[in-house]
Amino acid sequence: MSVFKNIVQVIVSPRDGWEAVNISDTRTEDLISGVFYPLLAVLAISEFGPMMYDSTLTLSHTLVNAIASFAAFFFTFFITTQVMALAFPELVRTKAATDRLTDFVIYNMILILLVETISNLLPLDFMPLTILGLLYLPWVIFRGMTYLNLKGTQAIWATILATILLIGLPLLLIKLVLMIINVDS
Repeated sequence: MSVFKNIVQVIVSPRDGWEAVNISDTRTEDLISGVFYPLLAVLAISEFGPMMYDSTLTLSHTLVNAIASFAAFFFTFFITTQVMALAFPELVRTKAATDRLTDFVIYNMILILLVETISNLLPLDFMPLTILGLLYLPWVIFRGMTYLNLKGTQAIWATILATILLIGLPLLLIKLVLMIINVDS
């Protein structure tokens, strides 16, 4: 099954989607290099979208936002994977388990990247799309707990942690990068 079909299934029907990911023969490395990194680049490019309908934005300001977004989501992937591994050591006991955790984080981040990219290309009047996408994410994460073989209270805590990391960390890192570069967002 193709990666893109898995992505659509995870978004449309998380339970069935995670089952499809489970039986998929897609290598983690291919998912990272073939989907995740290109989507990061598309997100960064989409930061220039608001220049089409907001004449007050400058090229330098938009470029800084693109760099901040790319960096924030890039580091969110690695930080989330490491924090989840530290909080739930059983997720990295074997190479297969580690790949599952990495795939889990990537598929969830793909949803966020798609929502953010679309949101960048739409006028601010369409902000509810971003909010709905981010409100849907915890459900996708929760349904992915079976893919990670977590059950019960472990699944609940892992869902809470992953949700906080995947939604909060990019926002925090974007603010941090913008603060370091000293540009108002």
